[in-house]
Amino acid sequence: MFTGIVKLETQLQSVDVKDYGKRFSILLDADYAGNITLGASVALNGVCLTVCDITAFNYALLLSFDVIPESLRLTNLDDLGVQGWVNVERAARFGDDIGGHLLSGHIHTQATVVSITQAEKAFSIEFSISPEWQKYIMYKGYIGLNGCSLTLGEVSPNSFYVHLIPETLNITNFDKLRVGHKVNVEIDTQTQTIVDTIERVMASKPNTVELTR
Repeated sequence: MFTGIVKLETQLQSVDVKDYGKRFSILLDADYAGNITLGASVALNGVCLTVCDITAFNYALLLSFDVIPESLRLTNLDDLGVQGWVNVERAARFGDDIGGHLLSGHIHTQATVVSITQAEKAFSIEFSISPEWQKYIMYKGYIGLNGCSLTLGEVSPNSFYVHLIPETLNITNFDKLRVGHKVNVEIDTQTQTIVDTIERVMASKPNTVELTR
């Protein structure tokens, strides 16, 4: 599990094509990643990945992750090459503050940047998403975008906004987004459960309205 509070962004050090998919490697400061071990979970752009190789340097660790075709198909990791920027979050530990909302690291879909508006140092970004997922997008609800826990702003039938403060822009890759770029989306689990449950209940009810002649 993750909290959606991204601590940093970093660039991919290598992207290697394998017969099982791709292998991505990132370099992290030892102060942040020093106790990461093989098999640990780390989210890159919100995608929960397993550490499969570690190379230690004096003050840093090179971490490698294997990504299978299904994950590449669903996420924007397949669009990234060497020096591509990814948001990084380690798995949550007992006792950590939950400053965002709980995320599983399992991406549902992608959203496309429609427009970007800058007001002083803050950004408002408009995204479009496929209609099947739009029903889970609700004003002031939660959403995970590229691994960041964010509060939804204005919602229209075909798009939604998020509003980002300077601190978020400083430590994530949102400041590098341009119109047409795609971000990974993880729908809030509670919202999805409520919407799906209501739909099932309403679908199971017989039509009790009597038509008068």
